[in-house]
Amino acid sequence: MTADGRRGLAIIGGGKIGEALLSGLIRRGGADGILICERNAERAAQLADRYGVPAVDLADAAARARVLLLAVKPQDIDTLLARLGGVVDAGHLVVSVAAGVPTARIEAALPAGTPVVRVMPNTPALVDQGMSVLSPGAHAEERHLDEAEALLAAVGQVRRVPESQQDAVTALSGSGPAYFFYLVEAMVDAGILLGLPRALAADLIVQTALGAAVMMRDSGEHPVVLREAVTSPGGTTIAAIRELERHGVRAALIAAIEAAHDRSVELGSDTH
Repeated sequence: MTADGRRGLAIIGGGKIGEALLSGLIRRGGADGILICERNAERAAQLADRYGVPAVDLADAAARARVLLLAVKPQDIDTLLARLGGVVDAGHLVVSVAAGVPTARIEAALPAGTPVVRVMPNTPALVDQGMSVLSPGAHAEERHLDEAEALLAAVGQVRRVPESQQDAVTALSGSGPAYFFYLVEAMVDAGILLGLPRALAADLIVQTALGAAVMMRDSGEHPVVLREAVTSPGGTTIAAIRELERHGVRAALIAAIEAAHDRSVELGSDTH
């Protein structure tokens, strides 16, 4: 607890990521010291009831909590910052998960010296398998990074990068789950085309995806080595790979991730 009585954490924004972090933190350490701040009154009441935490307004959140986690959409960040500037001081730690929004833009709206940490999480945080990447702002020290990392570790893995790499992180792991869902969707459709029931096709693909991910994580082998181990000469897999290459799937995926990166840069440079 600080000298002015502030302690704990206020999560500002009750969307998917805000709720994921809220639920993960409570599973890990209980609800004590956690507040939720959500502008939609019905949603705020829902989260307060579901997780047993107080729902407060922004001024109350800043008065009671030392760490403020901004979990709003990037399109809403400037509106929030305009209100936050009058209730925050340099004794707070502001942790932002707003995609594409640079720490300098947040710092400019807050009192001088306020430490800010930028984080790019992703939705598997909902099942404690998130990938969160954090970067310090101009006034964030090592202790602030340690504190932010401890928060995010409740819902998955955490890495630290220079802020200049955050747009690339957003394109890869922030948006990344959608790419896998898209691929699985197509594979399930292929199973249906080949005569399998939808439920069976989904079970086959989801477990295969899970197993492949664990192999990549735990084997230490390069994905090329693992792919080659499945690809027998003249077999079914090489026939499929040939079609993927013929249709430019690799190039399309790289272009898609480039587009996500460019959009992240646009979101960060927008002034509303």
